[in-house]
Amino acid sequence: MKFILGEKQHMVTIFDEDGIAHAATIVVATPATVTQIKTTEKEGYNAVQIGQGEAKENRVNKAQVGHAKGKALKNFRELRQRDGKLPEGVEVGASIDVSAFAAGEKVQVSAISKGKGFQGVVKRHGFHGGPRSHGQKHSERAPGSIGGSGGRAGGRVAKGMRMAGRMGQDRVTVRNLKVLQVHPETHEIVIAGAIPGRRGTLVEIRG
Repeated sequence: MKFILGEKQHMVTIFDEDGIAHAATIVVATPATVTQIKTTEKEGYNAVQIGQGEAKENRVNKAQVGHAKGKALKNFRELRQRDGKLPEGVEVGASIDVSAFAAGEKVQVSAISKGKGFQGVVKRHGFHGGPRSHGQKHSERAPGSIGGSGGRAGGRVAKGMRMAGRMGQDRVTVRNLKVLQVHPETHEIVIAGAIPGRRGTLVEIRG
């Protein structure tokens, strides 16, 4: 079980040994600390909780303060956990850094996508819009019929109808991304492809 938190940076172009160019994203993942180990005997499931980034005591809630003091740990800015089979030899207080990952392995990345505000159906759902022909003046990006009077829904709008609304700001997970480079001295991990979010977005990387 490999798990670490990082901040998304900028994208770069990386050339491999064969000279093939890869679009890649740099993630800065400073060392994380194991803050809790959950077991089936006590919590009913297996999980490892990690914390990253130091925070002032007045910036975290009382539950987190007590959680840290009980284990003689500092107050962390971010706490996340991963469920699954527990790795051997992991203890509370252990440190995890980017050296746990290696170039060439596949990882799974989760983050909050960019918020795009209130958007129409063309941008939000990929609708084609209306035809640009005679008699069409303001309906090029309109949604069209929503099936109101007496149709399949019986005079109402069916649940799940794709319409305009808030877009983005969702938790997105991208699987099978390849690790291209790992730089323990700068806490950087270079991952092939694009990952969700803007610069500075908190990113969860799982091996």
